[in-house]
Amino acid sequence: MSPLSVHQYTYLSDNYGVLLHCAKTGETTCIDSGDATATLNALKKTGWNLTNIWVTHHHADHTDGVLEIKQATGATVTGPEPLSAPIQGVDKTVSDNDTFTFAGFTVRAMHTPGHTKDMINYYIEEEGLLFAGDTLFTMGCGRLFESDANTMHKSLSKLTALPENTIVYSSHEYTLANAKFALSVDSENPDLQARFQHVETLRANGEATVPSSLKEEMATNPFLRASDNRIRAFLNMSDATDAEVFAEIRKRKDNF
Repeated sequence: MSPLSVHQYTYLSDNYGVLLHCAKTGETTCIDSGDATATLNALKKTGWNLTNIWVTHHHADHTDGVLEIKQATGATVTGPEPLSAPIQGVDKTVSDNDTFTFAGFTVRAMHTPGHTKDMINYYIEEEGLLFAGDTLFTMGCGRLFESDANTMHKSLSKLTALPENTIVYSSHEYTLANAKFALSVDSENPDLQARFQHVETLRANGEATVPSSLKEEMATNPFLRASDNRIRAFLNMSDATDAEVFAEIRKRKDNF
């Protein structure tokens, strides 16, 4: 049985925060800290002592609480190199394929530019855990604020190369809207149809749709399915590259 436990909590209108705790060592990390009160309350609820903060990117809804939480807990802050904007409170920066140790586990930083230039995902291979920030959402992906579609497609391709049993923790509850859009470009996908119904039930009951498995995303997330013949035919893009199909899907989602 793994010594690692995950506690997911909500903050702001649709953000998810995550605490990752090791029962063996007592170490705890927070992935992103957009709301100090919510994070400190989550720590109080779990009884865990925060030792680390991992920041995925510079947007305020992921960083606004970092300094206050660091001051309250003494946590060490790891974040991306400042390719977009500096993040206050960062003690150590990481770039693509850098590794560090947390509670005896190797954590690999994966640079996934697209939503921002500085986006870092954190992957623990031994546990099959991916903390994807705003790169990969349940049935969606991040908007392209600082990079182009080709860059984001390459970043997502890094993630789809991971084992299909990887559990993906993303940072927003966007799934119902994402599922409705997915059906607009992949309506004949039986896996998607079934998942849409499941998502509707979860949200009607106020339950989270995060995390998900990479296997589920590969089967139902249109942003990972640019090579699918049905989607290509629907878009009249049978001869296009995967990156071109992805760009069209992203464009349609932006206008959906």
